[in-house]
Amino acid sequence: MNLIDAHAHLDFAEYGSDLEATVARAREAGLVHIVVVGQWREGACMAGARDAIELAARDRSFFSATAGIHPHDAARATEKDFGELERMCADSSVVAVGECGLDFHYDRSPREAQGEVFVRQIRLAKTLKKPLVVHTREADLETAEILSRELGPDGGVIHCFTSDWAAAQRYLALGMSLSFSGVLTFKNANAIREAARNAPLDRIMVETDCPFLAPVPHRGKRNEPAYVALTAAKLAEVRGIGPAEVALATTGNARKALRLPGGSL
Repeated sequence: MNLIDAHAHLDFAEYGSDLEATVARAREAGLVHIVVVGQWREGACMAGARDAIELAARDRSFFSATAGIHPHDAARATEKDFGELERMCADSSVVAVGECGLDFHYDRSPREAQGEVFVRQIRLAKTLKKPLVVHTREADLETAEILSRELGPDGGVIHCFTSDWAAAQRYLALGMSLSFSGVLTFKNANAIREAARNAPLDRIMVETDCPFLAPVPHRGKRNEPAYVALTAAKLAEVRGIGPAEVALATTGNARKALRLPGGSL
């Protein structure tokens, strides 16, 4: 089956010693594309995004890059960082702006700063006519409210969707797609599975968010793109359809929503 990992952090240090082997396992597992999500990195500013773009440049048929400022880092990003982010995202090699959004679970940046930086990146995506990759945790109402005011016609993706069907419906009504991670396989994820079951098949995709959130039976270990096949299998089970149908749908959806090679604009 052909699968796309719609959100991976392969530029992280966790893959420094075996990146090539990790990518080889992904190809063996049936992956045809990986979206490498680049972001601000403490102590190195926009170096994480630069690393993601550099990795994607190795094989543009298999990798794409995004660039953004995570809500954790909103208060520390400088005007220089924003200038660099704007230049990066304007390049044709960067398919989307983000991940960006709101995280009220950890509150590593003040909520006001998170909101301001989120809005700024939404407006950047709108100006560049590119989709948005959104991170939201314990902030669904606030995220949806900002998106309802600011989101442009190019839409985007709620990455690592971990909320309930009510939240999913709000995002879907705004034109967003939903991306499901290995959390879908967790024992206590019934609300997420309900959303995955009910969401339109043409608006969902799968991701790892690696190195985080490895699916069962690898939970607690380092995640990697090959494991997206386990999330896709769980999605098929939840929806009561075949794995091949899930693979076909999620791959097409990711190509369309994030404008990946081989997809529709």
